[in-house]
Amino acid sequence: MPVSLAIDITDVHSAAEQLKGVAVRTPLLEFDTLNDHAGRRVLVKFEGAQHTGSFKFRGAYNRLSRLNDVERKAGVVAWSSGNHAQGVAAAAGRLGIPATIVMPADAPANKLENTRRLGAEVVLYDRFNESREDIAAGIAQSRGAVRVPPFDDPYIMAGQGTVGLEIMEQSAAMGVDVTSVLVCCGGGGLTAGVATAVKGTRPETHVYCVEPATFDDTARSLATGTRQVVAKDARTICDALMTPSPGELTFPINQALLSGGLTVSEDEVRDALRFAFRSMKLVIEPGGAVALAALLFGKAPVHGGATAIVVSGSNADPGLYASILREDG
Repeated sequence: MPVSLAIDITDVHSAAEQLKGVAVRTPLLEFDTLNDHAGRRVLVKFEGAQHTGSFKFRGAYNRLSRLNDVERKAGVVAWSSGNHAQGVAAAAGRLGIPATIVMPADAPANKLENTRRLGAEVVLYDRFNESREDIAAGIAQSRGAVRVPPFDDPYIMAGQGTVGLEIMEQSAAMGVDVTSVLVCCGGGGLTAGVATAVKGTRPETHVYCVEPATFDDTARSLATGTRQVVAKDARTICDALMTPSPGELTFPINQALLSGGLTVSEDEVRDALRFAFRSMKLVIEPGGAVALAALLFGKAPVHGGATAIVVSGSNADPGLYASILREDG
């Protein structure tokens, strides 16, 4: 029997209505230097221009705005390395909902500070020795709070899918035929949402996920047909993509809709960050740069038309970012 997927294009359109006038309709940019380097026409969906500096506000607001009055009063609890944390905190603040976020103690300081500044309570944990889901579950049980996962939720995925919907609408308005889309991938929520929107709008367009080579769980899962887990000692500078395994809801969508999974090395991510800063004048965080890295290093298949890439966020750790820019390209 066919697998029933958690969301479809109607859910993404519903999320777009929910986000209208609230989320930023981020720009779809084009750079001659990038086109020349890639040898093809490239459109860049820049989610660094979204509230809190990443796409995560979209899914968070779509989820929280659907809560009833009792749930809103009880509050929400989420777990995140930083971008979902800020998205939930910002959405909760707009809606008057108390928010608690479980965050790794080694998360970039700016992400921790911003989450607190947005009004959320932050609970720290050791990402390598503790379970953030278990901690969040305990908080939810003790307070009666609603759990808001970073990716494995239909409303979250549909909200992130508005990125893909905008890509297709904006490229059509530009008269550009987008035949492939590259999306960064952690737990797979953004990828699933974008793939749902893109394939639901133009079925022949190819969608690829991109991951750091050390966190290639979705690429390996696509290759094997079963959900894979990364090594416990895996590390990457892409802190936003350090998810150990694809989601239970996200993976079936990505398995059904993606044309493949791509991976990039740490050095390729560093080069992409420098290229974006010097040639595109964009500040990108490492996790947000993997799709650009895949394009710059010839990892992305050519399908005749233009390629759209999602730059998912700009919340770079200042110290790490400065050190990368100082390195020789």
